[in-house]
Amino acid sequence: MKQSLDNIVEVSDLHFSYGKRQILKGINLNIPRGKVVAILGVSGCGKSTLLHHFGGQLKPDSGSVKILGKIIHSLNTDELYAMRREMGMMFQVSGLFTDLSVYDNLAFPMREHTDMSEEMIRDLVLMKLQAVGLRNAYGLMPKDLSGGMERRVALARAIALDPALIIYDEPFAGLDPISLNIIANLIRKLNDALGVSSVVVTYDMSESLKIADYVYFIHEGVVVAEGDAADMIASEDPFVHQFIHAEPDGPVAFQYPARPYTEDLM
Repeated sequence: MKQSLDNIVEVSDLHFSYGKRQILKGINLNIPRGKVVAILGVSGCGKSTLLHHFGGQLKPDSGSVKILGKIIHSLNTDELYAMRREMGMMFQVSGLFTDLSVYDNLAFPMREHTDMSEEMIRDLVLMKLQAVGLRNAYGLMPKDLSGGMERRVALARAIALDPALIIYDEPFAGLDPISLNIIANLIRKLNDALGVSSVVVTYDMSESLKIADYVYFIHEGVVVAEGDAADMIASEDPFVHQFIHAEPDGPVAFQYPARPYTEDLM
């Protein structure tokens, strides 16, 4: 996927290490405007570290992350906060404020970042909840929500400020099949209805391939395969084939790298 003005995110030769442990080893990827892009990979491959660079929590050792034409790690604090307003984030564990109602969870970013009246905030909160099918749940507390409902509230909060980019960190983890399908369909429908760009970071193959326009596979800190979802399903690339079909043998080893087992027993 070539870089162009139509890309809302451009990651170029991104390297990052935690001490001596190298996590990202030259990531290159683009997120086009108006598309759903899935970033897939096994646990520990660098997906979450990549997301931390999107939000500016981490700075690269080399390379760059450019969002809306601006290099994230070169922004000052005020510029970074302004950029983050253009991003919506659905956290892996939902990240709702446990002491606030559903209504106040959605109203919080509106009150924090805008000068809208409470009347306008009310209308917008109910509008966002209506979009995820939970308008009448506005008075509930997070502890009163099922896992699927909690994810939908988190999704509604992610779109509260009408961001240009929505990031979903493992949105399907721990959900039952019905809730999982609901969340997946909402991601696709909201992306198209709002005209935003969406990044779905996950290890769930079946649902992500159903809703994604383009797919990147990350393994050991690099992009090992990319393409349209249909092409990835038919791919003969060893890593992609192993990942899609959940095969135990392939490029992804079961054992953590170590010296021969017999040497440890001697």
